Amino acid sequence: MSSYTERRQALIRELRASGAKELGLRKSTSNLFRDRAAAPKQRLDVTPFDHVLKVDAQHGWVEVEGMTPYDVLAATTLQQNLMPCVVPQLKSITIGGAVAGVGIEASSFRRGLAHETMLELEVLLGDGSIVLCTPENEHRDLFYGFPNSYGTLGYALRVRAQTTPTKPYVKVTYLRHTDPSAYFAQLAELCRTPDVDFLDGVVFSADELYICVGRFVDAAPYTSDYTFESIYYCSIRSRDLDYLTTECYLWRWDTDWFWCSKNLGAQIPAVRRLLGRDRLNSRFYTKVMRFNSRWHLTRLLDRLSGFRHREPVIQDVDVPIERAAEFLDFFRREVGILPVWICPIGTRGCWTLYPMDPGKIYVNFGFWDVVRRHSTHAPGHFNRLVERKVRELGGIKSLYSDSYYTADEFWEIYNGKAYLALKQRYDPGGAFRNLYEKCVLRK
Repeated sequence: MSSYTERRQALIRELRASGAKELGLRKSTSNLFRDRAAAPKQRLDVTPFDHVLKVDAQHGWVEVEGMTPYDVLAATTLQQNLMPCVVPQLKSITIGGAVAGVGIEASSFRRGLAHETMLELEVLLGDGSIVLCTPENEHRDLFYGFPNSYGTLGYALRVRAQTTPTKPYVKVTYLRHTDPSAYFAQLAELCRTPDVDFLDGVVFSADELYICVGRFVDAAPYTSDYTFESIYYCSIRSRDLDYLTTECYLWRWDTDWFWCSKNLGAQIPAVRRLLGRDRLNSRFYTKVMRFNSRWHLTRLLDRLSGFRHREPVIQDVDVPIERAAEFLDFFRREVGILPVWICPIGTRGCWTLYPMDPGKIYVNFGFWDVVRRHSTHAPGHFNRLVERKVRELGGIKSLYSDSYYTADEFWEIYNGKAYLALKQRYDPGGAFRNLYEKCVLRK
C-alpha cells in the first residue's frame, strides 16, 4: 500500500500532466443535492485518499485523508475509546466534504460545526501546489476561508481534527413538549448543562416536539438496535428513555436516512425485510435518489397525480435560537414539511464564508422532502420563501442543495469580498468554478 506522500505526489503528477483548465473530482460518493448537467472538465481521481493516518490519543487528535468516510474514521477512533468531536449523521459523508461544506451533529451545541474541530489541513490548489493551513501560519486566511467553499478554492487532501473521549454506551432521554416557545427555551437551557454530551430533536407537529438528550455512560441495562427492523425516529415517540452503544448512537439516523427511507417504501416491514440490513443505509438511498434524478420517475408519477407544482425542498438552515419558534411557525404555515430535525449549534469562531456570531446559539432546522401543490408557482417558490425568512431572522443556509439567490444577495450573505480575495490568491487561474456558479447557477 502506498503512503500518503506517494499518493499525494501521484495526484500532483496527474494534475500537472493533464494541462486541464477546469478541474473536478472523480469520487464514488456525494452528499450534494444539486442536480447539474455534466460539464467537460478534468476529473482528478481522489478515491485513494481514504485512509486514517494517525490517532494521537494523548493529544486528542486524528490525522486523516480527505476522502475518508466518517464510518471508517469513527470505527478507527472508537477502538481507542475516542471519536471525532463532531460526527455528521450519515456514514457516507467524508471528512473533506464536511470541512469544505458544513457538517453538523448532536455534539455541535458544544463543539460547533465539523470545520470548527479541525486543527490543520493540507489543500491541493488548482495549479498542483499544496499548502498547509493552520490557524496561525501564513495560510490562515485559507484555513478560515476553506469551510463553505465547496471545492472552489482547492481540495482537502489531509485533515487533522480534534477527538474527544467516549464511553461504551449513550443514555438517551426524550423530553416531549407541546409548545414551541417552551421547547426552544429548554433546548437553550440544556445547551448550558455541563453533563450533557449530545442534543438534538424532532418536530412532528405544532404540539408534538421532542428533545433528545444524550449522555455517555459506562454501563447499560439493555441496548436497542436500529440497524434493521426497528426505526429510530419512530422510537422517539414511544419511549422516554433508551440506551444505545456509542457506535449505534453515532449512526442512529443513517439506517433510515433520518425518515426519508419512507419514500422508497423501506419502512413497510415486508419491503424492509426484502431490502435487508445491508441496503438500509444512506449509501443505498443516495444511489436510488441519483437514479430517480436521472430518469424522473417520481416527477412523472406526480404529474399523473395532477400536481401542477412539484418542488424538492431539501435544506438545512441555521437560525438564532431566540428566533427559532418564529421560524418554525413560518415553516409550518408556508411549507408544511414534517418531521423536521432540530440540532442546536454553539459557534466557536469566525469563519469567513459561513459567518455566524461566535458564542451565539443557533438552531439547525433540517427538512428534506418534496412540496406538491395542485396550484402553479414559480420555480423555486418554496425554497425562496425559506431563503428570505432565514435571512430576515439573522440566520444562514447551507449550500449543499438548491439555492435561488441573486448574485448580489449571495455575495452579501456569504462574504463575497473576502471570497474574491481568497480566489485571487489561491485560484488565480480559475481552475475551479466560483462559489456562486457552483452552488446557485444550474448550467
